[in-house]
Amino acid sequence: MAGEASPDDMRLLAIAVDGDFYRQAHHDLTYAELNPPLHYGVSGWREGRDPAPWFSTSAYLELNPDVAQAGANPFVHYLRSGFREGRPIAASTHADAYFAMLTGRGDAPVTPADRAAATEFFDEAYYLAMNPDLAGMGVEPLDHFLRLGWREGRDPSFAFSVADYLELNPDVAASGAHPFIHYATTGRHEGRPTKIELSFRQAALAKLQSFEGRIADATRWAQPVELSPASVLAQALAGLGERGLHLTFSQDDYSRSVGGSQLCVQRESAQFMARGIGHLHVHPANGWPTVRRGATNTPMGVLLDGRRLGAFEPAAIAAALRQARGGGPRSFAIHQMLGHSSRDVVDIVRAAGLNAGYFWLHDMGALCAGVHLMRNDVESCGAPPQGSPACSLCIYGPARAAHVREHELLFERLDLTVASPSQVALDAWLAGSDLGARSTVVLPHATLVPSKQTCDAEPGPFRLAFPGGPTIHKGWPIFSRLANRFADDPRYEFIHLASKPAAGSMAWHYPVSVTADDPLAMRQAMLDLGIDAALIWSLCLETFAFAAYEAASAGTAVLTGPDSGNVAAFAAASGHGLVLVDERELEAQFESGEILKLARAARKPALFDLEFSKLTAELVGA
Repeated sequence: MAGEASPDDMRLLAIAVDGDFYRQAHHDLTYAELNPPLHYGVSGWREGRDPAPWFSTSAYLELNPDVAQAGANPFVHYLRSGFREGRPIAASTHADAYFAMLTGRGDAPVTPADRAAATEFFDEAYYLAMNPDLAGMGVEPLDHFLRLGWREGRDPSFAFSVADYLELNPDVAASGAHPFIHYATTGRHEGRPTKIELSFRQAALAKLQSFEGRIADATRWAQPVELSPASVLAQALAGLGERGLHLTFSQDDYSRSVGGSQLCVQRESAQFMARGIGHLHVHPANGWPTVRRGATNTPMGVLLDGRRLGAFEPAAIAAALRQARGGGPRSFAIHQMLGHSSRDVVDIVRAAGLNAGYFWLHDMGALCAGVHLMRNDVESCGAPPQGSPACSLCIYGPARAAHVREHELLFERLDLTVASPSQVALDAWLAGSDLGARSTVVLPHATLVPSKQTCDAEPGPFRLAFPGGPTIHKGWPIFSRLANRFADDPRYEFIHLASKPAAGSMAWHYPVSVTADDPLAMRQAMLDLGIDAALIWSLCLETFAFAAYEAASAGTAVLTGPDSGNVAAFAAASGHGLVLVDERELEAQFESGEILKLARAARKPALFDLEFSKLTAELVGA
């Protein structure tokens, strides 16, 4: 494809891209894991980003239309041949601000009176939390903002948006005045608006990527896969002898990925291995956002008893299974179809001598390519009929029919029992599906068992936690807004429980990693910190949600909304939490202090132990 970065191109960019400049000039990309040469080489140049202060990507394409016509990476073109041909270039529009920052020079003088006025409304803690790239740079936050930060679109407080103030007050924008100093000295007395209150849904829609774009990204980011010799798999399967075999399919390598469904497959694998039965897992070697169709040669990663054997084409996996028809019990379970085709799965299952198995509802992927059933990733859709007007408004609409058809073929060709971790999920699936299941069964991933443990609540601020990764469909923007708005309120503390911290929130991060070896890490963290309530405000129908059960077992109240599926059902039916109408009611509870009724000291909650299911191993055993 024109413009794709070759290994040689990437080596060249690794030398020439100015990483410090790239991070500063493109502030929206500033995070610890950013690799500037890689980002620029893959997508940055297409987005018009500049790789160095002396080179403007857009200017080079405008000045050299033949390069633009060829679809070539402009910086690579210049480095390889453009400079020899005397091609014209222009400096980045970010260069002056970058060098001003390096030399400590400002673009305009700030008087002591202006600085004093700005100090009153500047929130240093917020500025540093929103801009982690400033850590270790030795800059004074207010000086950095007044001199440079405002030009980079950085905001001085939760209540003030530089971009919004200029948009809402065009006379200020036209005057060229410093927007924050204008507000601090004049605008506040005039009652000028400081921020456009857009919901996180509106912000997400503004950045929404088409489904076709996601397919293109998945293709672009796919890693080269070296296929292993088929004999490696055949020998490994032959080594099972009379042990028996359990075959599973999912969207990724459960031993390397983090998530609830991955932990489920890990637990299932361990249970079969404990019985002496081999566990063979098949997953796409590269992630893919939907199902595939027909017989494919897609490289599939294969694990046997948790050990990676390599990557093989589906036909090679089927051939190896046909050759290794040993004794012992055999079974299979499908945990996720993303990246698989029904034809490949059926061929592999039948090669193993099987036809009847289990299909798990870890999400609603059988009903739509949007596995969370969220219209445009911002609101629950409830799986309307295919071809309905509602689908025409959604990015997943065009892909839905083919995606569902692959699942129909799967159910037509195999004898599948649908296994659901909750009645809520099963009811939703049956209501939105015409797939013919052999039978259905509800088996919760975990249950609460009364514990002998007790805990004493200590006086202090109400502690609200967000357990897990900072994703929209789990409600992170709602938690982040609460943490930002009430950061200075002594009644509350906001804590993010996750393996990695997230920028953009005033909540403090407490590292937690739930693994197969430490499945109760989240529960223990909530106990150790005395968490009063956990915000599990999923915007989509949760089929189970371990976090809700972990919270309840630790005596932590569950706070959720009406669209969260099993979370709402669990909180309402068990009395372990509170289901609120919407985010406005949630925020009002914090504003009024009504939420303090959920404090541990007020509830005196009981503690529970968590008893985990054995998943398919439990069903096969039954």
